[in-house]
Amino acid sequence: MVLTEIHAAAHRITGRVIRTPLRRSAWLSRAAGADVFLKLETLQPTFSYKIRGALNAVLRLAESGGRRPLVTASAGNHGRALAHAARDAGLALTVYVPAGAPATKLDAIRQLGADLCPCADYDEAEARAKSHGAAGGALFISPYSHPDVIAGAGTIGVEILEQHPGIDTIVVPIGGGGLISGIAIACGEAAEVVGVEVEASSPFTYGLAAGRIVQIEVGPTLADGLAGNLDPETVTFDIVRRHVKKIVRVPEQGLEDAVRGLAREERLIAEGAGATAVAAVLNGEAVKAGQQVAVVLSGANIDTATLAEILSR
Repeated sequence: MVLTEIHAAAHRITGRVIRTPLRRSAWLSRAAGADVFLKLETLQPTFSYKIRGALNAVLRLAESGGRRPLVTASAGNHGRALAHAARDAGLALTVYVPAGAPATKLDAIRQLGADLCPCADYDEAEARAKSHGAAGGALFISPYSHPDVIAGAGTIGVEILEQHPGIDTIVVPIGGGGLISGIAIACGEAAEVVGVEVEASSPFTYGLAAGRIVQIEVGPTLADGLAGNLDPETVTFDIVRRHVKKIVRVPEQGLEDAVRGLAREERLIAEGAGATAVAAVLNGEAVKAGQQVAVVLSGANIDTATLAEILSR
């Protein structure tokens, strides 16, 4: 993965995705003692940043004349984004989904015409989707370990530096590592990229400590989009090891506080995974006083019942 691929992705998806605002947050700036800006990927057509990578992958496939059906694994947002892109390209899509994925995400995938295959958890969903692709009937598009998906995600980093060249720190949620890999490559030495995992699922924290990808026990979490083990063959582990110097973890209560604070203070809706980077700013783990900080608000696809419950507390 090189910077030229990210710039090519930016050109390819221009006009098809939103160049999302980088909006200053007085609330987070006060909390951190820094100048904090929110990159509002929640405003994308499928309400998460995932549309960038999914669309880039499908458009690259179209450029090469590919017409094979697609298959993927997703807790919701990548599946929805890929379903959106596949529908527009006239391609069939099968999405393997874990039990417990929010109904709002699954309903959106169905409405876009994709077939859903339920699985026990994300690890099973990913394994079955890869096997489906390996059987030869469909092309597997990983939600995080695919060069076109990573390049699409990296366009966020390009935009942030164009919108505010003075940014010195970018705080990014980590699940499989596709988002942070793309942003870290896009930014190079221009800004420090800080990753945020949830305590219930921290494969990078434990893997980097061990010097290799390790199997972890995944607990229940509000950040369903970040939960799961890493594909042993993922390219993101080595990218993160080379380009990301700091990864922090946040607890479940921090996720709830971030979702609630975004709604009350910023009038913004975010899902648990989408608010993970905000949680790390609020608890003081990710940011130093005086910094110019961009925080990626990565997704807004939260069930209304879950949101109402959080806001009531």
